[in-house]
Amino acid sequence: MLRCCFQRVPARITALLLATSFLSFTTSLFSQKAPQPSMPQFSELSQQDRARLDQQRAIVAAAVKQRYGTPKLTKSIADLGPLQHLIDDKVFAKAQTYELQSLGVAFGDVLAAELPLRWVMVTDEYGTDPTLRFKETTVQINALTMISKRVETGEVVDLRDLLRQTREHLSRWPN
Repeated sequence: MLRCCFQRVPARITALLLATSFLSFTTSLFSQKAPQPSMPQFSELSQQDRARLDQQRAIVAAAVKQRYGTPKLTKSIADLGPLQHLIDDKVFAKAQTYELQSLGVAFGDVLAAELPLRWVMVTDEYGTDPTLRFKETTVQINALTMISKRVETGEVVDLRDLLRQTREHLSRWPN
């Protein structure tokens, strides 16, 4: 009988050790911190980046000229009217993401003309894309997708209101 008890102890200890090891391993997995997103890295637009943005501007300029006879976009607040007409008239469908993002580029030019923003490239956990950077801060306005995301989700897009909201948002940051 004594022999039987000694034979069971090692099996119990083995099971206990295995359970403890498993719990320790599982706990260590859950206690590890999730990786924190890295700080965005900004760089100046390359010639290729500028060319890409210019191609997107050309798409919008062609649509504005064809639809409304507007000779060209001015990269100023005067562009809000024709850009808003393109949105209101649903010239670009929800599925035309590239064209909608091209509208975002044209709207971004208006934002850059009205606010202390400039086009740069940003690299972050999502990849590398053009963005509008506020002064020399890490604050960025993703004009590229500002319109497309709203159109794709069926939201009403009011460019004057987006300009106002952006101005308000940036006014909260120190100069």
